[in-house]
Amino acid sequence: MRPLTRRQALVLGAAGVGSVVVGGIGAAQTPLPWSAAPPDAHGPGGRAGGGVTPDADGATLVEPTVLTSEGGVLEVELEMAEREVRVGDVTARLLTYNGTVPGPTLLLRPGDTLRVRLVNRLDDVTNLHVHGLHVSPEGNSDNPFLAIGPGESFDYEIVLPDDHPAGTLWYHPHHHGMVADQMFTGLYGAIVVEDDLPAGRVLVVSDISLTEDGGVRQVSQPERMMGREGETVLVNGQVRPRITAAPGERQRWRVVNACTSRHLRLELEGQEVTVLGVDLGREAEPTPFGDLLLAPGNRADLLVTAAEGAATLRALPHERGGMMGMMGGATASSEPVTLATLEVAGTPAEPPEELPPAGAVRDLRDVEPAARRTLTFTMGMGGGRGPGGMTFGFDGRGFDAERTDQDVAAGTVEEWVIDNPTPMDHPFHLHVWPMQVVEAAGATVGPPTWRDVVTVPAGSRVVVRVPFEDLTGRTVYHCHILDHEDAGMMGVVDVRA
Repeated sequence: MRPLTRRQALVLGAAGVGSVVVGGIGAAQTPLPWSAAPPDAHGPGGRAGGGVTPDADGATLVEPTVLTSEGGVLEVELEMAEREVRVGDVTARLLTYNGTVPGPTLLLRPGDTLRVRLVNRLDDVTNLHVHGLHVSPEGNSDNPFLAIGPGESFDYEIVLPDDHPAGTLWYHPHHHGMVADQMFTGLYGAIVVEDDLPAGRVLVVSDISLTEDGGVRQVSQPERMMGREGETVLVNGQVRPRITAAPGERQRWRVVNACTSRHLRLELEGQEVTVLGVDLGREAEPTPFGDLLLAPGNRADLLVTAAEGAATLRALPHERGGMMGMMGGATASSEPVTLATLEVAGTPAEPPEELPPAGAVRDLRDVEPAARRTLTFTMGMGGGRGPGGMTFGFDGRGFDAERTDQDVAAGTVEEWVIDNPTPMDHPFHLHVWPMQVVEAAGATVGPPTWRDVVTVPAGSRVVVRVPFEDLTGRTVYHCHILDHEDAGMMGVVDVRA
C-alpha cells in the first residue's frame, strides 16, 4: 500500500397527525416562490443578479436555544414556517424551525426517547431527518420516505439505544427533490448526545444568497449542476460573529457543516486547537488541528485553548472538481471566508483539567465481511431529469423510492467500495449505520476512523466497513452535495433478517 498523502488525509477529515404519504417520491425541482429574482436574471457564471451581501453587525455569537431531555424523554414541537430573520444588517425572509435560524439544539443522552411534533406551515411537502443518529429508519422514526404536506403535522418518536455514542449530530428536511432548497433557506438545527465533558458551544455553519428585498435568491441551473455555494456564510445565522474567551480558557466547539454544497477547510491561526472527533464521538486519541476539511454534513468536535489576542476562524479555498470546463472548470472559493472572530482578553483562566481518556474505539479490520459490494457515483450529460438535463445517480441509475438497490442481511458486517470516476468530489452519506473508513485512495487508514459522511475525491475511491447489526429497515444513501441528491444521486438500502 502507498503511504497516506495529504490529499487522502483530507478525505478522512471530511472522511403523527395529518395525512402522510410513504414511497413514490418525485424529484421535480421547483422555483423558490419567495425569491424576487426571476429565473432568467442570471449574471456571469449562471448566478442570479440583484443580490445583496449582508454585512456583520458586530454581534457576539448567539447560540441556539437548547431543549434538554428530562427523565429520559425530550418532547418538542418544531414548526416549519417562513419568518423575518435578521441576518447581519439585513432583514431576510427565511424558512425556520420555531422562528429561528438555526432551529433549537436538541440535547439528549444515550437511551433517551425524542418525540417531535413536526408542523408544516410551508407551501411544500417536507419531513425530518436526524442526521447521524443510530436509530430505526422505519415507521415514525428516522424515515426518509415520509411526506408531510402543507398544513399537516406528524408525530415522530425516535428511540436512542442505551449504548448510543455521544457526539454532535443535526436535523434537517429530507423529502427528495426539496432538500437543497429547504435547507439553503434556513431549515437545520443541531443535536447533541452528551458525554461526560461539558457540552460546549454549538456553531452551525451554513450559507445563503439573498435578494435586495431580503428574499432567498433563485438558484441557476449551472449552480444546481455544480452544487450551489451561497454568497454569504453564516455561523448560527450570524455574519462573522465575535466569540470571546479569557487567556488560557478552554472551550469546546461543536461545528456543524450545514451548507448544501460548500466544504469547510477550517483554519484558526495562533490558537491551540485539538480535534476530539469528527462526526461520531471522540477519536481514540485527540489529533492536531492543522487544517480540517468538513464536507457538507460533517461535524467536528474541537477543543480550543485560547491564547491572548485576536484570531480569525476561516474557511480556506477548497477545490472540489468541475463539470467539463463549465464555470471555469472547478468549484472552489477563490478567497478565504471569515466565519467568526475570537477575541481573547481579560483575567487569565485557571489551568484546565487534564482531558479524560476516550473510550476504546471499535475496529472492524479483523472482521471478515459477509459481503463486498461496489457503489459507483455516476453523472452524465443529456437525457436526464436533473438540472440541465444531466443524469445523477449510482451505478447508472437515478433514485427511485420504489426500488431497492442494496439488499443487506441483518446482523452482518459488509465492506463497501465507494467509487467516484466523475470529475467532481462527492461526499457519501449512509443513513442510520456509521461507517469505518479502512482505505482511501489506495492507502490503508488507521487508527480506527468512523464517519457518517466521507468525501470520495474525483477519480478516486474509498473503502468502508458497515456493521448492520442491531437495527433493521429501509433507508437511503446519497451524495451530500444536496443538489446532486435531489437530482437523483441517491439509492435505497434494505436491511432485513
